[in-house]
Amino acid sequence: MQTDKVIEHIVNWLKEYADKANIKGFVVGISGGIDSAVTSSLCAKTGLQTLCVEMPIHQAPSHVTRAQEHINQLKTRFSNVSDTRVDLTPVFETFKEATPTTDSEATVNLALANTRARLRMTTLYYLAGLNGYLVAGTGNKVEDFGVGFYTKYGDGGVDISPIADLLKSEVYALGKSLGVPTSIQVAAPTDGLFGDSRSDEDQIGANYDELEWAMKMQDEGRNSADFSGRELEVFQIYTRLNTVNQHKMLPIPVCKIPVNLL
Repeated sequence: MQTDKVIEHIVNWLKEYADKANIKGFVVGISGGIDSAVTSSLCAKTGLQTLCVEMPIHQAPSHVTRAQEHINQLKTRFSNVSDTRVDLTPVFETFKEATPTTDSEATVNLALANTRARLRMTTLYYLAGLNGYLVAGTGNKVEDFGVGFYTKYGDGGVDISPIADLLKSEVYALGKSLGVPTSIQVAAPTDGLFGDSRSDEDQIGANYDELEWAMKMQDEGRNSADFSGRELEVFQIYTRLNTVNQHKMLPIPVCKIPVNLL
């Protein structure tokens, strides 16, 4: 990959899109991970206003530290970068108290994890509305179009997706070239939605290098019969998630009414 040229291409694409939409900047949720760091860096390089937003909800201290390190670095390098912090923990706790629950702890935990993402999406759009900005998505190709590892109408609710055609390994390559802090480059990827230390690999059962391989194998028309051992395990993880999460990747189904009924 021609990293510098890819960066230039994305930055120009962002500027052109914002210009056509008559928008003066971007808002980006900063998690302390590589995807949000790269996305915010690309937005900053456009020269347009870039608002970096921290939205902790019982966040792990390490995530907060990495997020703040990245934001401070960006603000030092780019005069068009600003930041704000919206502590959503009280909002999240009020939501929990106001809504019903179930006996299944796993079901409750997953629903609440997705709720965290949706509260953050609401916050980003509120800030975008106040400032006349676009919400820049931070999803990469494996997450958005491979395994569907994001929350529908949460971190999947965005205006534009600058890095959604890049594999995770390619995002890391951009991060290195963009000067993303080393602490973020070496941190284990995590969505941070459960308030503990679990990584993306812990949740998915495979790391991003393995998922990229499986994505390539599926694109080549391979199937489970072609593999054994760990390769078979990874391929089955990928194909299962790719199948069950199609509802996130495809347009919302619309019930078409026959003309003779209208």
